[in-house]
Amino acid sequence: AEDSEPVFDIVTNLGTIRIKLFKDTPRHRDNFVKLAKSGFYKGILFHRVIDGFMIQAGDPLTRNPANKASFGTGGPGYTVPAEILPEHTHKKGALAAARRGDMANPMRESSGSQFYLVQDPVSCAQLDGAYTVFGETLSGFDVIDKIAKVPRDGRDCPLSDVKILKVVEVEE
Repeated sequence: AEDSEPVFDIVTNLGTIRIKLFKDTPRHRDNFVKLAKSGFYKGILFHRVIDGFMIQAGDPLTRNPANKASFGTGGPGYTVPAEILPEHTHKKGALAAARRGDMANPMRESSGSQFYLVQDPVSCAQLDGAYTVFGETLSGFDVIDKIAKVPRDGRDCPLSDVKILKVVEVEE
């Protein structure tokens, strides 16, 4: 339904993050629902984690360790038009769409599948108005913190896999 705000559990090997999708960003909401229900996110890694900033996932290339040099570049083969609304800020646990930079992407279109969750709202405040925030965390803030603190390499990729086991809709 167009006024629905579906709730999903992002089940990871470090715990579960429960998110709610916003109804006023319908393209992003519907795209996430479609991907989640099709099993797209199963087995995908959090490939970029920065303690004191955010954690990022959603790249299908991360299912195969041989792709490590390309982690962060993959997606479903399309972008989603921006739905940047001033009332959706980068608060703790905000769910937002990753995207290519302004130079390559002046319309600020979102990645078709990559998303990030805000760990530190202060350092992420600079992103307000530049990225589509399309949901929020309801529970599992401790899991976001736990993922953000895992040891990582020079490209902010966790040294041991932080994996999405499944993303499942929670029936209210």
